[in-house]
Amino acid sequence: MLLAAAGCSSTDGSAVAVVPTPDVEAAKICRALHKELPETVAGLERNDPGTDSELTAGWGDAAIVLRCGVPRPERMSDPQAKGVEVDGVNWLLEERQGDGPRFTTTYRKAYVEVSMAKKYAHDATPLTAFAGPVEKTVPASL
Repeated sequence: MLLAAAGCSSTDGSAVAVVPTPDVEAAKICRALHKELPETVAGLERNDPGTDSELTAGWGDAAIVLRCGVPRPERMSDPQAKGVEVDGVNWLLEERQGDGPRFTTTYRKAYVEVSMAKKYAHDATPLTAFAGPVEKTVPASL
């Protein structure tokens, strides 16, 4: 049985992330992004979330989890949805009840999702570490 959300813990306490199942084009883009991801984000060391996949990455003890090739979030169709722009990359902001924020890229050929721990509820600065790699590897779409 798959876990329902990124950054959940397994029964043995290790962090895991659900691996997305993108189409072939998005998977190729995600593999290129994976090669460009930083070793540290917001002072946290790379600590991939229990999966051996080029579609997921993590920093800290699941404090920051990235998944590439996720489906387009329904919230993206909401004209009242909140967004942020960080170093040239646009992100949809989803505030999650009882958890930290989740950001998903917009206007890109593959959707990149970054989930953060509660301590980042009012701090999008960790996204600066992803702006360069996303700009370099995930083509813009109209």
